[in-house]
Formats: sequence, C-alpha cells, structure tokens
Amino acid sequence: MPINLDEAIGAELDPVEFSWTSSDVQLYHLALGAGSDPLDPKQLRYLPDESPQVLPTFGNVAATFHMTEPPTVKFPGIDIELSKVLHASEAVSAPGPIPSSGTGIAVTRFTEIWDKGKAAVIWSETTVKSPEGELLWTQKRSIFARGEGGFGGDRGPSTSSEPPQRTPDAELEIPVSPQQALLYRMCGDRNPLHSDPAFASAAGFPKPILHGLCTYGMTAMALVNEFLDGDTSRVASYGARFSGVVFPGETLKVRVWKEGDALQALVTVPSRDDAVALSGVELLPR
Repeated sequence: MPINLDEAIGAELDPVEFSWTSSDVQLYHLALGAGSDPLDPKQLRYLPDESPQVLPTFGNVAATFHMTEPPTVKFPGIDIELSKVLHASEAVSAPGPIPSSGTGIAVTRFTEIWDKGKAAVIWSETTVKSPEGELLWTQKRSIFARGEGGFGGDRGPSTSSEPPQRTPDAELEIPVSPQQALLYRMCGDRNPLHSDPAFASAAGFPKPILHGLCTYGMTAMALVNEFLDGDTSRVASYGARFSGVVFPGETLKVRVWKEGDALQALVTVPSRDDAVALSGVELLPR
C-alpha cells in the first residue's frame, strides 16, 4: 500500500508501558559480548546481579525486549512488508544513567518521510518517561523501505557521514561470534532475517545477517570501555548510521577520531575489503 503522507507525518502512536529488570540488562550486555573476558573489571561492571550499569543503547531496545513475534511495519499511513525494510539509523540520548530496572512509558511520533524514488526513508522519535513523568531517554530512528518510494514526497536532504580526513586517533577490533545474531535475537528482535537462512536468501543475502542494533551496541560498548574507563554514566548521547551488513563470525575494525569532546568512528569489515558497516558514529560524553 502506498505511503499516505497526510496520515503518517506527525502521527503519534498510543503510549506503550513496559518494564525491565536487571536480568534483561544483563542479557542485553551478554548479547553484545560483555563477559568475553570474565576477569576484566570493565566487562564485569555490565553483569552484576542486582545493579549492573546500563549501556545507554539498552534504551533503543527496552520497549521491545520481551517481544517473541517478528515485528510488523504497519502504522497510520504506513504498511510495508517486513522483508523490504532495513534499519537506516539509530540514536539515543539520556539526561542521566538509565536505571538497571524500572518502568517506562514510550510515545512514538513519525517526524519525517523522505521519497528517494525507489525507496522511502521513515523517521520516528520516541520519548520514554517514568510513570511519574520524568524523562528517562529519547531515541531517534530511521528505516529504509525498498520499493516504497515514488509516492510524491520530498526527497529529503543529502546526508553525508564522511569521517575526518586525517589519521584516526585509535583503532579497535571487535570480534563477532558465529552465534552472535542468535543470541542477540533474544533481546526482542525476532526478525527472521537474522536467523532463517531461507528468509535471508529471499531478502537477497547469502546468509542471515547480524542485527544492526547489535553492531551499534557492540561499538558503543567498545568506545565506553576504551575511552570512558568503562563508565556508561558518562555517555550523554550516541548514534550511528547503518551503512552495510555484518555477518556473524566476522571481525570489525573501529577507527576512532577525537573531535572536540565527541568521539567519532567508522566501523568496517576488513575481511570484505573494509566494507563499511556503521558510519557517522558519534558518542558525546557528559
């Protein structure tokens, strides 16, 4: 069904109330690779039983953490087949540390929809508040819907996420385990693109791919551990664009530039001619 801009832009979904526990936070961190060195104090800070520190990227998945069904892309003025959708970008900001357990109320609003001709880019913003009305975090997201353009909308700005044109200040490596996608799907994203070889093939991939949000979270954890002394409370905001796929079992290279107070990064896959996985990565410390 063609996108209906008049209905979609500005549409606000009903509030969604959800809760999370320290066990959910632990599982999320384990799915990102925390504990791969069980003697590393920085990694162990993510895994205490009662009060693990919370990587802010948990906020990007907390509301859907307990989903057991594949997601749908059916909203006011928007109805798209799941196999046509790819995650385009994600960002999260928080005024303070995210609690290791709690209840949130999420409200999502569709802010922009761009017509790229052969595809559509759909932007949304979600605010999460406590039942008492305290802002816990804000997330912004865009999805890329293949074959859904041509509906007469604005093409949108030409965005560029080129890294600084100088030698990186640091380079990190992140190993991706062969079972990483199967573990990460326990965090609520049951899209079969990440687990079903036949579904992945129908979508044009040689095998299941890693969740973009897993690469995104793994990169955030690596930056926090390397540059913020493993202290997640020092992260004010973090975001990235999903520029390419990652397959379980690969190793990622993270090139990092210090630009003022911010950390900027580019994530590539060296074994595939340095194919770009994440671009426009930016972490802003408090």
